[in-house]
Amino acid sequence: MIYLVLSAQFESFVSPFVIMLTVPLAVTGGLLGLFLTGGTLNVYSQIGLVMLVGLITKNGILIVEFANQLRLTGLDRRAAVLEAATLRLRPILMTTLSTILGAIPLALAVGAGAESRQQIGWVIVGGLLLGTLLTLFVVPAAYTLLVRKTHHTAEEAAELAEQATVL
Repeated sequence: MIYLVLSAQFESFVSPFVIMLTVPLAVTGGLLGLFLTGGTLNVYSQIGLVMLVGLITKNGILIVEFANQLRLTGLDRRAAVLEAATLRLRPILMTTLSTILGAIPLALAVGAGAESRQQIGWVIVGGLLLGTLLTLFVVPAAYTLLVRKTHHTAEEAAELAEQATVL
């Protein structure tokens, strides 16, 4: 369902695929976080995994969307994705670190009901750490390999944008 919504938004089937490549990376990190802390895959950790999918796809969306915008200005795909990854690195790291710091109290919870909060916290912490680290490399590589080689010059991009507004 998410893939179809992203396909409609990006008007492409390749860009959402590149974005969705971040999900297995984050889920692997979340499950690794559970494994290392002795957690189990239960309802609470599954809620954490669903939350993790939304958080990690944001990183892919930031890079792919900005790379697509840069390609409309006339850059080739490699230059566009390198520029996008470089310029979006700080926002990605800031939101990831703030989310991890917000999840640490959940992961280290004590008291009544702490077991359920710990599961959600460790999934988020582990998934964001590994998922973000790998996303910063996998998304640009996949974008470079999968997105079409053709690009538009600035004049062609302006003409296409004008045609799009007429329709």
